Amino acid sequence: MPSAPSGPLSVPAWMTPHNLLRASVGVALLTIVLKTLAWWVSGSVGLLSDALESFVNLAGAMFALAMVTIARRPADEDHPYGHHKAEYFSSGFEGILIVGASIAILWAAMLRLMHPQPLEQLGWGMGLSLLSTACNGLLAWGMLRAAQVHRSLALEGDARHLMTDVWTSIGVVGGLLAAGATGWLWLDPLVAIAVALNILREGGVLIWRASQGLMDEAMEPSLLARVFTVLGEHNHASAGVVYFDSLTSRRAGARNYVDLHMHVPAHWTLGHAAEQRTAVEQALMQAVPGLRATIELLPEGQATVFETAEAAAPGGTGT
Repeated sequence: MPSAPSGPLSVPAWMTPHNLLRASVGVALLTIVLKTLAWWVSGSVGLLSDALESFVNLAGAMFALAMVTIARRPADEDHPYGHHKAEYFSSGFEGILIVGASIAILWAAMLRLMHPQPLEQLGWGMGLSLLSTACNGLLAWGMLRAAQVHRSLALEGDARHLMTDVWTSIGVVGGLLAAGATGWLWLDPLVAIAVALNILREGGVLIWRASQGLMDEAMEPSLLARVFTVLGEHNHASAGVVYFDSLTSRRAGARNYVDLHMHVPAHWTLGHAAEQRTAVEQALMQAVPGLRATIELLPEGQATVFETAEAAAPGGTGT
């Protein structure tokens, strides 16, 4: 998930996840044309590997756009917690596509390594590749900034994939320059193999992150620290008579959730306890925008039935 910005960060109003992912689809189509032409005029398997990855960019951007659209849907009867986790499917799907593309690139590179072929019109090929690289780099930079502002995992995943594509293209051009300068044709497929291994790693990372999100990964440590700070302040302000325990957290796309118990003196009225809980909820939402907090009120010293049963179970904290 995108990390919380360390300082004030903003982007123009039009740079929403939807608009940027639409732009990503358009740029992917443009780079497919440019990189395919670069491979066609040069015959470089390195540029072919770069062009194949652009097809992955296109599929990933289209799927990410679909998942962001679903994630924006409000909660309904079938999905009372909303549709925020849809963004994780985007990362997982894009990761699978990247792994498939890397295998195809490895196969083509190994064939070219065993049967080297002369390279032609490298100037045009590298020029077209660098033009598409500039387009990807500019878009990725804007998407990364917007991903922090909007806390969009799908947007960040697509942006990081584009940045991988940028460095891949730079590596391919470097390999072509070396092959052209030395006459060592094996440098071209060797660079393609390095490209394939690099994007294979990127695909694995995206799949892993998606799996962790779908398994209800805890909130980021920096955001969780803000929650504990707020709770500590309220505990201190009440001179210790109000305290909190049994806190659990999870995140789903751009939304964060916490569940906890708030213990209050047994003689307090329900209305007064509810007022204090409201104050805590407001403070938590100010500290972590978009946070959904579920706070259960309990008299001091009392545990829930679930906690009592869990403590008494084999391996629990009870005896």
